[in-house]
Amino acid sequence: MAFIPAATSTSTTADTGRSHFAFLAMTSLFFIWGFVTALNDILIPHLKAAFALSYTQAMLVQLCFFGAYFLLSPLAGRLIERIGFLGGILAGLVTLASGCLLFYPAAELATYPLFLTALFVLAGGVTLLQVSANPYVAALGSARTAASRLSLAQAVNSLGHTLAPLFGAALIFAAAQSDAKAVQLPYLLLAGFCLLVTVIFARLKLPVLQSEPTNVTRTTSDQPQRLPLPFYGAVAAIFLYVGAEVSIGSFLINYLALPELGAFNEQTASTWVSYYWGGAMLGRFAGAVITRYINALLVLALYAVVAIALLLLTMSQTGMLAAVAVISIGFFNSIMFPTIFTHGIAGLGNLTSRGSGLLCQAIVGGALVPLMQGVAADSIGVQHSFIVPLLAYVYIAGFAGWHWRQSRVSV
Repeated sequence: MAFIPAATSTSTTADTGRSHFAFLAMTSLFFIWGFVTALNDILIPHLKAAFALSYTQAMLVQLCFFGAYFLLSPLAGRLIERIGFLGGILAGLVTLASGCLLFYPAAELATYPLFLTALFVLAGGVTLLQVSANPYVAALGSARTAASRLSLAQAVNSLGHTLAPLFGAALIFAAAQSDAKAVQLPYLLLAGFCLLVTVIFARLKLPVLQSEPTNVTRTTSDQPQRLPLPFYGAVAAIFLYVGAEVSIGSFLINYLALPELGAFNEQTASTWVSYYWGGAMLGRFAGAVITRYINALLVLALYAVVAIALLLLTMSQTGMLAAVAVISIGFFNSIMFPTIFTHGIAGLGNLTSRGSGLLCQAIVGGALVPLMQGVAADSIGVQHSFIVPLLAYVYIAGFAGWHWRQSRVSV
């Protein structure tokens, strides 16, 4: 993959300064979609209680939210090919705000299907932001340090994940009403914030980046270019990583409420959810440094193995040991997305936006893996249902280990 400023390919001090400013601006978007995504972990138990849902029904929240990635990411990739990364960012922010605003009538009418519709629209905006911002950040500098740069941006994303459960606990679980209307104020505030950020981004003078297809084998004019076969291994890894991370976060409150885990109330459990995402934030700041000196694929393989070990403790132990084990997985999730994503789009050239769209489409794992764990929880119990994300980490460990060995052979 190679990206150059639209106006010139010459690197200057001014260009470097603009790139640094653009990176800082992009991190605000990572914060927003991290915040919105983690708020689902609070929304799920609240709606489960408000509408007397089963675990499987409650996981429809994640199915609708992350299902939008699967349905809309290819369209988002093609839209961005036409309107550019910055146009995609503006469209994403407006769509996200629209989804937040739909929460008001959904709560007023107390209709679960309308909540799911609002989540789908909201997630459509997040999809546009993901497809636009991830390759944009990866392109703002050397390809060698792309994983490190994206890890740093993802650390800000994790800050949003960390603060959202505290925000949700304060405005949803602590609200005077315990029904669906408790979500109206939080999502109205989010809608207003997204519209404010839209206005700010519309006025910013950010570098316009375009793809330079230097690493793509050209085909004849009547044959469409195709993404390389190994790319789809990265698609599967993104699917399983996001599915595992989201599934664990979605079940934390109900898991920590189990009598053998300490029977935490919802507000206390929400604080522990913030620890889970806070661990990912710390891990990403650390990962931004670590992956500059140690092969990112090797770090990915080691972290996946540790996540497997922690899930075995989560499933077999009780009390504080089990609680700390499951919360600690957040730290080891930290570098997974940026490492898999940057490895996947490396060398795609003018197919980068399309590849980015497919990788973001794979985020549908966040819809399907929690649903599978929901089915498992209804049949074998919440604690043993963590076998579902455990199997996802087994694939990730194998994927990372194989590609790390291949990279050593190629050197």
